[in-house]
Amino acid sequence: MPTPLDQLHEEERIRQQRAEMSFFDHIEELRRHILRSALAIVLVGTVCFLNKDFIFNTVMFGPRNPDFPTFKILCGLSHWAGIGDSMCFQPVEFKIITRQLGEVLMQHLYVSFWLGIIGAFPFILWEFWKFVRPGLLDTEQQAIRGVVTVCSLLFLSGVIFGYFVIAPFSINFLAGYTLEGTEVSPTLDSYVTYMTMFTIPIGLVFEMPVVIYFLTKIGIVGYRTLQTYRRHAIVAILIVAAIITPPDVVSQTIVSIPLFILYELSILVAKRVQR
Repeated sequence: MPTPLDQLHEEERIRQQRAEMSFFDHIEELRRHILRSALAIVLVGTVCFLNKDFIFNTVMFGPRNPDFPTFKILCGLSHWAGIGDSMCFQPVEFKIITRQLGEVLMQHLYVSFWLGIIGAFPFILWEFWKFVRPGLLDTEQQAIRGVVTVCSLLFLSGVIFGYFVIAPFSINFLAGYTLEGTEVSPTLDSYVTYMTMFTIPIGLVFEMPVVIYFLTKIGIVGYRTLQTYRRHAIVAILIVAAIITPPDVVSQTIVSIPLFILYELSILVAKRVQR
């Protein structure tokens, strides 16, 4: 059975072997990983591009349709709770226009690109992990084992949450916020930009526990600090929820609960790391 000293010698030998790669060898290796990631994005994006009607009519324009799953679920819960149509949500009717000749094509490419990134995100993380892994010792690899799976699940969960919860309420709230004598007719560019903002950044926000894990590992934050500023975090979460949702308690609660859970999960992660 190897002793701790033998293990240290073995790790040092591996580190020296990995250090023998030149700078250009690392660049060439990085280039291969980037090319494979870019190819995955292109493949997923191409599939999305070839299914234009489904991507726009069903996916992108879904939150403005009355039969959107979120609206159906809320209305079903309202009837199940015996409060009638109190929680039934009727989306605002508005027309989407284009002002430039190539706007439809450019937004089609733009949407396909971002959907390609979302669909290929787990593969991109895997390629990044394969590039970084040879530079880590066995103990370091074990410390972050499963990070690709965890990050992928958190990101995709955030995107799904943003699409099914934040986007429908926010889009309809903004479309229904008008002044006397004005009519909201957003451009396709504006609509796609807001849909992107309500999904992809939320996916990154859902990576909070992973970020806290690494910040705790290197000693920047601790679970006691997170516990101390819990009340400040609650206020910040409520403010964010109030900004991105219509001014009603139900919508704000739906958005706030997952963010509270993520913050408490981050505290548990930090506590476990410090122990």
